[in-house]
Amino acid sequence: MSSASCTCTMCLRPQSNWAKNAKPEQHDFRMWSHFHLSNQSTRNTDLLNDTDQSVHMALQVQNMTQSIQVLDQRTQRDLQYVEKMEVQLRGLETKFRQVEENHKQNIAKQYKAIKAKMEELRPLIPVLEEYKADAKLVLQFKEEVQNLTSVLSELQEEMGAYDYEELHNRVSNLEERLRACMQKLACGKLTGISDPITIKTSGSRFGSWMTDPLAPEGDTRVWYMDGYHNNRFVREYKSMHDFMTSDNYTSHRLPHPWSGTGQVVYNGSIYFNKFQSHVIIKFDFRTSSISKSRQLDYAGYNNAYHYAWGGHSDIDLMVDEGGLWAVYATNQNAGNIVISKLNPNTLQIIKTWTTNHPKRSAGESFMICGTLYATNSYSGGTKVYYAYSTNSSTYEYIDIAFQNKYSHISMLDYNPRDRALYAWNNGHQVLYNVTLFHVIRSEEL
Repeated sequence: MSSASCTCTMCLRPQSNWAKNAKPEQHDFRMWSHFHLSNQSTRNTDLLNDTDQSVHMALQVQNMTQSIQVLDQRTQRDLQYVEKMEVQLRGLETKFRQVEENHKQNIAKQYKAIKAKMEELRPLIPVLEEYKADAKLVLQFKEEVQNLTSVLSELQEEMGAYDYEELHNRVSNLEERLRACMQKLACGKLTGISDPITIKTSGSRFGSWMTDPLAPEGDTRVWYMDGYHNNRFVREYKSMHDFMTSDNYTSHRLPHPWSGTGQVVYNGSIYFNKFQSHVIIKFDFRTSSISKSRQLDYAGYNNAYHYAWGGHSDIDLMVDEGGLWAVYATNQNAGNIVISKLNPNTLQIIKTWTTNHPKRSAGESFMICGTLYATNSYSGGTKVYYAYSTNSSTYEYIDIAFQNKYSHISMLDYNPRDRALYAWNNGHQVLYNVTLFHVIRSEEL
């Protein structure tokens, strides 16, 4: 079996510059998934001596061990057993570091203690497999990490006795497999929404703002659109810091004015509803031109089927982990919400779902992992109370608290990269962190 190593961390962390407007307990508003892949070329062995490479690979394995521990925590089913396993694994990691740091005369003693710890862990493995659907995959990763650890130990004793290129290939292979596993962990059912974090106060009562979930690493540009109709100027801020602290921006003029606040930036292009029509336009910022436009057949427009707050919000475009979506209503569906999955390149409808929920009764809505969530109001007493799953074509009524701090939400969208809700609330640009419940079945891995 081919083995590999990776560094994969998933944590909630605050953006340091955002903390200026947040309460202390509100800092952890975003759930991040970072995959730091090894950029080390397999041909650079001439530039590094064997000792440096061995240390580097050992650090990779240690980081990968931490990633797998995080995976254990995310997929736990029985807290009592999983917490005990976590304590034992952390103890093992400490022992391994001590083995590397101690003198040769202590190595035998340390390994003996590790072996005893492993014997204590063995009875817990069947329990972990019983309560965690992905335990089989986690166990496989652990075994491969242990194999790599053994190889690195041999390398430290017999420098140059192993093929570094082969070891690097094993590390890369495991990185890819762990990345795929973490992508499956990305989706889940919405169970909670944090208190709001105000990023900026600017613009009119209505508008939209967003970042591109498919932007390259390091691209943190913010896109800002003030108003809900008959406007065609989009502001581009170079970073979230610039957006928060300055008015330095680049202005893009769209060929047509937009309607509503349901715009979305996705993979370098902005998708918007053309004013007073049911036409969707894809405008490429890189070429400053329309790359595609298409009518959304039968969709209501021009305040025919808006959200409860009005504002020409008939057609709402949004993205989630699965791609591009359009949420609207039609006469054929009696003004109830219709959900369509769109091809982001051609704007053709891939599949459509009809619901029994009146669009005018919803305050706002957003997609997470193929499920549409709707709020009951745009002003006071707001909560997320309706969910329609396109995966099962079923709906349910839920009750998730939602703090509407400024009492008038005119835009609410989910960003799958940031794991956060972007909101425009009465002239305030606001972020909410979300909590997702993950269910992973072994046959899906």
